[in-house]
Amino acid sequence: MRDGLKVFSGNSNRPLVEEICKMLRVKPGDIAIDKFADGEIQVKINENVRGEDIFVVQSTSYPANDNLMELLITLDALKRASTARLTAVLPYFGYARQDRKDQGRVPITAKLVANLISRAGADRVLTMDLHAGQIQGFFDIPLDHLYAVNVFVEYFRKKELKNLTIVSPDVGGIKMARAYAKRLEAGLAIVDKRRIDDKNAEVMNIMGEVRGKNVIIVDDLVATAGSIVEASEALNGAGVLDIYAAITHPVLCGPAIERISKSPIKEMIVTNTIFSETSGLTDKIKVVSIAPLLAEAIKRIHNEQSISIMFD
Repeated sequence: MRDGLKVFSGNSNRPLVEEICKMLRVKPGDIAIDKFADGEIQVKINENVRGEDIFVVQSTSYPANDNLMELLITLDALKRASTARLTAVLPYFGYARQDRKDQGRVPITAKLVANLISRAGADRVLTMDLHAGQIQGFFDIPLDHLYAVNVFVEYFRKKELKNLTIVSPDVGGIKMARAYAKRLEAGLAIVDKRRIDDKNAEVMNIMGEVRGKNVIIVDDLVATAGSIVEASEALNGAGVLDIYAAITHPVLCGPAIERISKSPIKEMIVTNTIFSETSGLTDKIKVVSIAPLLAEAIKRIHNEQSISIMFD
């Protein structure tokens, strides 16, 4: 790998950054992030970055606004320190659910955040499993989009599950579910649901053969877990065997942990795009690391190599 690579971390997920840096054989960048008494965020870069290829790893997860501001201020500080190239690495891109005007007089906040990241100084973006694929077009700078599918597929192949069906918890997730079904040589089913509000959904019916099958529900994120628990209960009532879930981003807010622990889901596999302390809260949630995937992508971007070849 060529010289000049440096990786900096915000406060959102330092354990992930340390794992990435270990794989890249570089030390995490020396950065100080603090707050003034009134809550304003202060950032100082404590090493020379002039002419370097810099990657800033920061998920805009809870607390979303603090983590977003940390990212923007860090990008500005590094840009003003004369970096050669500045890449914002967002394992989890927050505000992604606000990607369209679904009612009158509401913003498209995902586009606003994309603009902020560009204006703060980022030359390119690296992210994973966006909530909606069209968000890639919200950025006016190059964006590399990674997928966690191969990480999950490797995990489930080791389980050697028989009579397997992949389930999308809604119509919008069919494309993702099909990718899993193809790799695991499994069937495909869809839970047709009607959303009541942003916290609750009512299951309507299940499209596809699931009776007597082991099923894996796949989705990009789990927030309050209302949708996925409703889907698991509907599947359980339809006569499935074991129910698993593969979720990239464990937002896990509000009653999520309690709902999952009481649900028919046998195991929920999540990645570490978001740092979360689930140990002791429920033994159903298992975490797999996407650090090798991010490290490989960072190395390829630094060496001007193809990213898409990673998914061929």
